[in-house]
Formats: sequence, structure tokens, C-alpha cells
Amino acid sequence: MSVKAGVWIDHHRAVLVRVTDAGEEITEIESDVEKPFSLPAGSGSGSEHPQHYLSEIKQEHKFMNQLNGYYDEVLKALHGVELLLICGPGEAKGEFRKRLESKHFPAKTVDVVTADKMTDPQVAAKVRKHFEDLRAHG
Repeated sequence: MSVKAGVWIDHHRAVLVRVTDAGEEITEIESDVEKPFSLPAGSGSGSEHPQHYLSEIKQEHKFMNQLNGYYDEVLKALHGVELLLICGPGEAKGEFRKRLESKHFPAKTVDVVTADKMTDPQVAAKVRKHFEDLRAHG
């Protein structure tokens, strides 16, 4: 039997649902990522304020490093998964998929779908339904 899991992810938390014959196992991983601030609208471009531009670049770099550390922690928790559903409301699901691919995560199938904020039981139900539908059509 293949190991199936789903993850609902945004920049603040990830909810992992491992599907087994015995039911679902839900794990939550909180992110320590701090979104970099941006200059107020109309405050000028980087060429007018080079120190602000350099500061923004440093903060964006720090933000991406923190995100990658968070995504790696989620990947570690998905060890052994062969079929994976990734869902979430914004950019994080795509960023996570790219991280997964760059780390050569060995899943056979990775599906990505958009999903708004959900409770843990809603995530579990979505993951369970996704794999039931796959089995019914596969």
C-alpha cells in the first residue's frame, strides 16, 4: 500500500494529514517566518534611496531563507510519502512544490490545488476525499 498524505500550507503554518488504513494522523507545523516590511507607497524607488533598497534586498533574502527552512521542516515530516496533495490559499503551495522538486522529493504523484483557510478536520476531509476520488477514477 502506498503512503498518502496531504498538506495545507501558507507562510504561517502547515497542516499535514497522513492517510492510513487506521484513519488520519494530523500534524501541525508553525512557521517562524517574518514577512519583510515594505516602504510606504510613494516613498520613492530604490535608486532614490539606495540604503532602503539594500535593506529590502537583505530582508527579502532573510525571508526566503526562513521560508526554505520552514519548507524543509515540512518536507522532513512528509518522509516516506508516495502520493502527496498540496493545497493552500496563496503563493506558499507553489513555493513549497518548487522546494520539494529542488530537493528531489521521491513522491510518485504530487497534486496541487487552491484552498482557502481551513480547520484541521476540513483539511483531513479534503485529503481523504482527494485520495478516495483518485482511487475511484484510477
